[in-house]
Formats: sequence, structure tokens, C-alpha cells
Amino acid sequence: MSMYLIGDVQGCDRALQSLLDKLQFSPSRDTLFLLGDLINRGPDNTAVLRRLQQLGGSARCLLGNHDLNLLAMHLGRSRLKPGDTVDDVLQAPDRLALIDWLRAQSLAMYEAGVLMVHAGVLPQWTATQTMALAAEVETVLRGPDWADFIAHMYGSQPDCWQDSLSGYDRLRVIVNGLTRLRFCTPEGAMEFVHHGDVNNAPPGYLPWFDVPGRQTRDITVAFGHWSSLSALQRDDVIELDTGCVWGRCLSALKIDPLTGLREKIQVNCS
Repeated sequence: MSMYLIGDVQGCDRALQSLLDKLQFSPSRDTLFLLGDLINRGPDNTAVLRRLQQLGGSARCLLGNHDLNLLAMHLGRSRLKPGDTVDDVLQAPDRLALIDWLRAQSLAMYEAGVLMVHAGVLPQWTATQTMALAAEVETVLRGPDWADFIAHMYGSQPDCWQDSLSGYDRLRVIVNGLTRLRFCTPEGAMEFVHHGDVNNAPPGYLPWFDVPGRQTRDITVAFGHWSSLSALQRDDVIELDTGCVWGRCLSALKIDPLTGLREKIQVNCS
């Protein structure tokens, strides 16, 4: 029995199939943990969603910023932009089923000592708090008022976490931290403009995982979202978006739940 953490698939179903073949994945024995951005930019978005949906509990998925944007497009709260390829989902005969499945997925997961998020964890948040805050958003997305939440989801303010936040401001900061974060100040104020590598941080900002005193520094945080960090693998952080949709690799981290042994496995992407 193994667990596999897989980086951003982004609609690349052929690469996902190749990776599962290489892993010799068995849904009766193993579990996949996909770190968000399941769709967009790649050619086979509906195929990816249907595959994961059919795997049931053997595929546990996070929502990334592209996945949340698809929910907004479905509701008419966002438009297709150059480079978006999710029109196949929006036109699919099983669109409603795919949307309902997608909004039932998670914002954070914690298994075998690994905290999994799509983008990052604000330095003030512990693993326990991260899971609790993610659950607040998950409850809204799965509930009757999810469309109203999506209408208020976009925006970069507030840019910093405070325990006193409430309503949509609170939910927006949680979503931005878990699905958009790359750089922040030592106090946890987020910045969303710069997408480059760690050497191109804007003045006064650090990669979220290098903030001194980060509350999750004593555990491993696995994430995707930042493909220019494709070689980053430390005891405390592992980045698994290795640029599949840009023709590089799709990566999985194999973890043995009994021994804790870890192994990165990759397939090339066309």
C-alpha cells in the first residue's frame, strides 16, 4: 500500500496515465493525493476530471486556483482568457456532475505527517489551524450558498491574516493563502504579482516557506503551483509542480505510510 502525491496535472491526461502506469498504481491498494490545478492549459480537462471522479476514494484532490476559476466560469463570474482550455468542461454533457464533484474537493489535506496544499501556508498558521481554515472554505463550497461565495472570492485584499477577520474577507484570505501564495513579508502580507523563482523576490518579501519562525517549519509541507521551483525538495517543503503543461515533467512523490520512505517519480510530458 502506497500513497502518491502528484503535482499540477492541468488537463494533461495522457501524462497522468503514463505516470500511473509507471507507478503501477492500483486503486484497490494505493491512494493518490493530487495537489490542485487539476485542469486548464492542457488538452484533456474533461478526461482528467472524469478519471479522478471514477477513482472515488482512491483519488483525493485539492483545489487550485485554476480549479476555483473553472467554478467561477461555470457561474459566469469569470471569462475564458488567452491560454485557458477549459471550454471542453464548460460544454460537456456531464458538466453539472463534474462541477459538483469539483466543489466537493479539499483545500488542504494532512496524511502521514505531510501537510498538503496547492500553493502555500501563511507563516502564522499551524498545521492544525490550516486544516481548520481550509474546512471553513470547504463547507461553504459544498453548501447552498457556494455561488454567492464565488461572487466574492476574487481580490487581493485583505493581504494579511488576522484571527478577527470574518465573512468573505476571511474566506478570501484563506483561499489566497492556500491557492495563490508565493511571496509574503515576514509578517505574512501576501504579494501576487511576481511569479518567478526565489531569486526574484520583490523587495521586502520572501518565499513563504523561508519566512523565519514559520509555524509549519517542523513538518513537511507539500505543494504545487510554482513550477519554477521544480527542483525544490527539502525536509520541510516539497514542491511538485514540475511544469508538465509546459512540456517538462509530471511528478509524484511516493510515500510508504509505514516506513515514511519517500521517492520522487517522474514522466516526461510532450
